[in-house]
Amino acid sequence: MFNNLLESKPKKQRSTAGAVTSVVLHSALIVAAVYATAHAAIENEKPKQEEVKFVETPKEPPPPEPEKPPPPPDVVAAPPPPKGFQVLTAPVKIPDVIPDIDLSKKVTDEADFSGKGAVGGTSKGVVGGTAPVNNDQAYFEFQVEKPVVPAPGNPSPRYPEMLQSAGQTGEVLAQFVVDTSGRAEMSTFKVLKTSNDLFTAAVKNVLPRYKFIPAETGGRKVKQLVQLPFTFNIGQ
Repeated sequence: MFNNLLESKPKKQRSTAGAVTSVVLHSALIVAAVYATAHAAIENEKPKQEEVKFVETPKEPPPPEPEKPPPPPDVVAAPPPPKGFQVLTAPVKIPDVIPDIDLSKKVTDEADFSGKGAVGGTSKGVVGGTAPVNNDQAYFEFQVEKPVVPAPGNPSPRYPEMLQSAGQTGEVLAQFVVDTSGRAEMSTFKVLKTSNDLFTAAVKNVLPRYKFIPAETGGRKVKQLVQLPFTFNIGQ
């Protein structure tokens, strides 16, 4: 009677179409997985191309050329001194004390001051030698061949009105150096004698406008120490 057991739930019957769909779906998944794995392996096996950029580095500037030393100056033989005599330099500022004696200096040869021969030479010089040119040396009047002469047309000093109104006359004795251009070097101006400081100021103001004919010696113009008087008279 109970030889046949009853199932608690009835078995579901799978349809043929469902089985086929399942098989196809699983096959597609397997194929896709295999293809993806194979494709990834191929991609890994391909060499990767790296991008190479060439950068041009700036060239270093060439080192500076060493400066060439200047050529040596031409050797010029000093001209031989002429056979002649030396001249004393005129002092612009006369010292009021006796200078110290320097025993280390060369002893003065009196033969070099004979006044014979070329100016600026020595007693042991060479005939036809060249005398050194010293444009900074000022000479006394007796040392030059042609002394300084005031050029014509020079202006007169302006008479100070106060002294002129008082009828006061006067004189100024000025000392200065006249250069080779015929002008007074005002840096050497010195008053040796004056009657009034106003007369001195008048002389000092007009002297830069004075023109002189410069001194000459040995055929060249030289400086000369000049002492020139200026007089102030009423009605001049």
